[in-house]
Amino acid sequence: MRLIKLSTLCLIVVCFKCKQSYSPVSETAYDNPAQKEALANKSYDERAGKGALLLTRFKSLEDFKGVINIHYAPEAVDSNKDEPGKRAVTLEYKSGGTVIRSILKDGISQTDFLKVRNGSMGSKILLGLKCPYALRHKQELTSIEHLSRRRPPLFGKGDVAFYDLAETMANQISDEDYLNLSCEELSEKGYLNTFNHITAQAFMTSIFSERLADFIADVHELYNMPELITGDFTEQQLADFENGPVDNYVDMINNEWGQELGKVLGKKYGIDRHTIWTPQLLRDYLNDIQLYHSWAFQIGFKPFRSTDMVVLQFARKINIVLETI
Repeated sequence: MRLIKLSTLCLIVVCFKCKQSYSPVSETAYDNPAQKEALANKSYDERAGKGALLLTRFKSLEDFKGVINIHYAPEAVDSNKDEPGKRAVTLEYKSGGTVIRSILKDGISQTDFLKVRNGSMGSKILLGLKCPYALRHKQELTSIEHLSRRRPPLFGKGDVAFYDLAETMANQISDEDYLNLSCEELSEKGYLNTFNHITAQAFMTSIFSERLADFIADVHELYNMPELITGDFTEQQLADFENGPVDNYVDMINNEWGQELGKVLGKKYGIDRHTIWTPQLLRDYLNDIQLYHSWAFQIGFKPFRSTDMVVLQFARKINIVLETI
């Protein structure tokens, strides 16, 4: 995936509170009339959104193609010394002064990893030869898996993951905006799914790298639907809108936005794999993600606080996981 041009507006919104701490006073910033007025004055495409996308804004693959340009390359492309030519699909999305190209290439998927998890040493070696990048980054991939899944046996009762952060964001949509949302937008395939992809990709990018986040995104999407590469979808896949190609293509665009957001926030807070995540840092990071969503979807949020249980638990988990690297 590759960002061609980043909107200045996106950077301004994300960095709006660059020197502002979330004290008990500033934690009510989302109730600031000036900020509400600024959000209300932004132009907003009700159909496609700005920046991040919602699956519920589209009704079919053809509807999606009216907003996103899809190009299939059935023959091998982008051949070079390090990466042989592969089939690929390219999504091009123009919104809010930004042009994004998300490229998904044929390759290994999550299925390949699941097959060798309990397999022989020989099968694991073969996978390593097939994908040396995964072998070189085995520890980082294991760490990301821990952060992506609830693991009470490892991290204790009440363990949380990326999904729980996204779910909290969905629950923190302001009461006024929440009442105006449709049942579809409030479903798991609505804001929650969008928040989940952007949040996870942002953290992966800030802590590790954009390339690693992109690798995980591609492995996941190919596992869901390898036909994304060719566009040869069955009628059943097209009919299953919530789990069909549009769902996965929306995720691809949102993964790209999450990575870009992760780069901006990583630089803003000086984050890398050695960073100690205090509840205050995690609170600020999550509130900046919510600020991005406020811009993208024109909705308000109740802010995260450093005393929130989900913040305390996830800050503790990140620190435990990163100590092993």
